[in-house]
Amino acid sequence: MSASDDEYAPPKYAQIVTAIRHKIADGTYPPGSQLPSETQLIRDFAVSRPTVVRALQVLQLRGIIDREHGKGSFVKAAPPMADEDFSRPGRAVLDRVEANEGGSVVDAGARPAPENVAAALAVPEGTPVMMRRVLLSDSDEPCELITFWCPIELAEGTDLGKALPLPVSVHQHLQAVKGLRLDHVMERVAARHPTKDEIKLLGLVKTAAVLGVVARVFAGNRLALIVEVTLPGLLHELEDTYAL
Repeated sequence: MSASDDEYAPPKYAQIVTAIRHKIADGTYPPGSQLPSETQLIRDFAVSRPTVVRALQVLQLRGIIDREHGKGSFVKAAPPMADEDFSRPGRAVLDRVEANEGGSVVDAGARPAPENVAAALAVPEGTPVMMRRVLLSDSDEPCELITFWCPIELAEGTDLGKALPLPVSVHQHLQAVKGLRLDHVMERVAARHPTKDEIKLLGLVKTAAVLGVVARVFAGNRLALIVEVTLPGLLHELEDTYAL
């Protein structure tokens, strides 16, 4: 593989996801079968345990495998239908555990709401809101930038404004601390060039393409969170499964 090939290769966890999906498709791992253990996958792919764990989490979020604590990972009996699919970025982010995915909190605390966030929350631009920005890396390579925006009153008493990675998902944390049940997401995806902050944090050039995801997360009729996800275009692709 040339240096340029290395530069544009997908992150290692994504390569594992693709390899396992191919083995499921060709019958190597038939429906209901057990995948190799985490230890075996670490040996097979010559990667770290967090990289294998993240790959398995992605497969689980996409509805391709089930993971049973103490037993292992098992191929689901059938591909997920649209209403079971967890591949949508905004939805997947809510169920991730920062501490398990090489996440580092690059900024957190009360910040003035930018124009788009203020408009969505129906507050004046510059109104203080809770912001949490997390950079995810794979094998020390930055691969995803996630920014959460939450009304101050909803964030009170939570750890969203703290600089340490959360040991549970944001979804679980809000439900446990605030009793908040998040029930639906409105998501928009657009291709664009990176901002100055994204160029610096993700190590991109200014002409790079990124996928910008903006997800509005609701608890009933109330907008509880705005989630912005920045995905470098060369490292990510979005996939969906749905019935006709």
